[in-house]
Amino acid sequence: EVQLVESGGGLVQPGGSLKLSCAASGFTFDMYTMSWVRQAPAKGPEWVSTIDSDGRSTNYADSVKGRFTISRDNSKNALYLEMNNLKPEDTAVYRCVKLKYGSNSYRNLNDYDFWGQGTQVTVSS
Repeated sequence: EVQLVESGGGLVQPGGSLKLSCAASGFTFDMYTMSWVRQAPAKGPEWVSTIDSDGRSTNYADSVKGRFTISRDNSKNALYLEMNNLKPEDTAVYRCVKLKYGSNSYRNLNDYDFWGQGTQVTVSS
């Protein structure tokens, strides 16, 4: 059974930092591209960032580029998202998602076959 379990969210002031983690199990983690997707209150899900299976290639939404860093540790079956200079508009539930094998359409949310439950990030003073 595939499981994606996020942690590391919380309440942080504008300009602050958080590092999210995702523990993956039930599949061969180092074979899959992984991403982070977020959903703010009353809004649809938004793609945030993607990392390929061996961690050599990363992509970011324009809204987070230069502030967020995605990484992975395949020896630990773990995905990370380091978030710096957080803004109130970053407030959302952040979910770890697994891209379907063979897909490279990482911006297409329909191409993700497993989603974690998410961790809440709130940026507020």
